[in-house]
Amino acid sequence: MKQWKEFRQYQKEERATLEELLLSAGIITGDITKQEALSIPAVSACTDLISDTIASIPVYLYKADNGKVTKMESDDRVKLLNDDTKDTLDAFQFKKALVEDYLLAGSGYSYIERKRNKVKSLHFVSNSNVSVNMNADPIHKSYDILVNGETYRDFQFIKLTRKSKDGVTGTGIIKENNKILSVAYNSLIFEEVLVKTGGNKKGFLKSQGKLSKEAIEELKQAWNNLYKNNSENVVVLNNGLDFQEASNTSVEMQLNEQKKTNSMEICKIFLTPHSILEGIATEDVYNNWFKNCIVPKLKAIETALNKDLLLPSEKESFYFAFDTSELIKGDMEKRFRAYEIAAKNGIMQIDEIRYRENLEPLELNFIKLGLQDVLYNPQTKEIYTPNTNKSTNMEKPGVGASEGGEDNANRDSGESGTT
Repeated sequence: MKQWKEFRQYQKEERATLEELLLSAGIITGDITKQEALSIPAVSACTDLISDTIASIPVYLYKADNGKVTKMESDDRVKLLNDDTKDTLDAFQFKKALVEDYLLAGSGYSYIERKRNKVKSLHFVSNSNVSVNMNADPIHKSYDILVNGETYRDFQFIKLTRKSKDGVTGTGIIKENNKILSVAYNSLIFEEVLVKTGGNKKGFLKSQGKLSKEAIEELKQAWNNLYKNNSENVVVLNNGLDFQEASNTSVEMQLNEQKKTNSMEICKIFLTPHSILEGIATEDVYNNWFKNCIVPKLKAIETALNKDLLLPSEKESFYFAFDTSELIKGDMEKRFRAYEIAAKNGIMQIDEIRYRENLEPLELNFIKLGLQDVLYNPQTKEIYTPNTNKSTNMEKPGVGASEGGEDNANRDSGESGTT
């Protein structure tokens, strides 16, 4: 029994010593923080790529009424979301910070400053400053939001949540994937230790005899100089002393291969192909990434804006939506080809195209129609042929030619007879 207690005490002391060594080397044994996660290159790169992409897309307010959609460009909320939030952050920084908290912490928050029913400003609030007081009813859920101890109602905040079960708190990537992120972070710390020590191996000094206190201090100082000062390359071991390695070398640990593997796994967590970060992704890879990674997050933001920025009376006909067409502005050839198709098929007018390119309008308010096209009116069942200026009713074939069409036909026949 006594031996067992001594063994347990020995184990406890060994664990304490190990934890002390890990802490002294910077190796963490618990959950990593947001700042530690962002020090991992793959996490920082994926977070920046996703948040920058979303922050660069403008969001507009639309009104749907009797099948007609109108863009409400003069609405103050549109200006707050795309230009000036009336806070210290501009609109780009505001959306980027909101998405970053959404990805890493699971929820992003913005306080809505209102004057009566008008939104005056939007204020991003860091996730770390927000706490939620939720009621105990699992069906009729309600909550208050606390910021630095001050209580706010739910409608006073935009709440962007990831994998939420209550609509106000979510699960972030750091909490959900802490193990792999901890491994990647500790690999960086271990590599830093190797660099600081010049790649020297860690280990133990074994002595056949008992060393005096002075000898131990002298040996510790020499060993400390070896690891801290690269000018000291040799430690002389007296008779009876031997060095034994305590860990594998960096080659044996295959740090480079491990770093690449960790980076690839982290990219999978963010649904981001590694080729996009390297800048070698094909157009198909980029388009698939945008559909699978960016579009769902855009829909999450749109839903949050519709829930918290619209008045109850507006929710039936108004809605927020991102204009993803801005993403093709980087490719001029592709952009102008799309404009050509839109103008040729009557989808856009010339001045609409010039407006998107920030050019002065030409006041050419017309849509091109080719004479070779045949136009059908499904309401009147009539077919009109611009080339011959004739109209025909589908329900009465051969009957219903327009008067202008008859004149035109007679004129054509007369001209051909003269010729």
